[in-house]
Amino acid sequence: MKKIIKSLIFLTIAAVVLLSSGGCREKTPRMYYEIKIYDVSGPGQAERTEKYIAGALKPVLRRSGIEGVGVFKPVETDTADFGKYVYVFIPYETADKYFSMKVVLEKDADYQRRAGDFLNASPDDPPFQRYESILLKAFEGMPRFRAPSFDTDRPERVYELRSYESATEYKAGKKIDMFNNEEIALFEKLGFNAVFYGQVLAGSHMPNLMYMTTFQNMDTHDEKWEEFRNDPDWIRMRDMEEYSNTISRNTQYLLFPTSYSDF
Repeated sequence: MKKIIKSLIFLTIAAVVLLSSGGCREKTPRMYYEIKIYDVSGPGQAERTEKYIAGALKPVLRRSGIEGVGVFKPVETDTADFGKYVYVFIPYETADKYFSMKVVLEKDADYQRRAGDFLNASPDDPPFQRYESILLKAFEGMPRFRAPSFDTDRPERVYELRSYESATEYKAGKKIDMFNNEEIALFEKLGFNAVFYGQVLAGSHMPNLMYMTTFQNMDTHDEKWEEFRNDPDWIRMRDMEEYSNTISRNTQYLLFPTSYSDF
């Protein structure tokens, strides 16, 4: 009886997701996201890059009407990446908003003043090694990002960013279908507190999708994924021929929000 009730709840959530994403005449416009990943593995680079993000980049984004900017770093238990990277999540209402930001940054006098040391650093002493910029479009199943809320201290939280690469464009599309049709609803049912799901439009590992789920601490993270792996609805969709071989590489980044992140 409990399994039947759980399945009914899951199907209800899935129906709501389908109605909100494709069953209504007027769809919610899908947002665009940028993820910037700074390699700050050199001496003092993390501090300089974070000073730029907190003191120059975030203020100009806010003046441009962009709220919900997330800034994250690898968790301490990730000994390979801890202290070496800074991740910035920037949500845009439209693609035009994204493409116009370069001009905004160039013309904003306050930004140019605040960011001067960062933008014009000596080539012999750069504030980062390199950075990557990834452009994504939100899935129909979750057209807008959602900021989580936790009462645990920020360093305790775990924000998991995942990248699912596919061997072909067709298989990548089937994995997106899987999310839109059922998998987003399953994450909702299990309380994964997703921030976004997005198809990568420009990046270095295409074709791929990326998404972020959030947890109050590492124990909750581990417990939720154990629930997911054993959930009958996941086992059923995992074994469907339609969704076979959709992922060729799964990369996971365990992060926590900085003190100046919007969430």
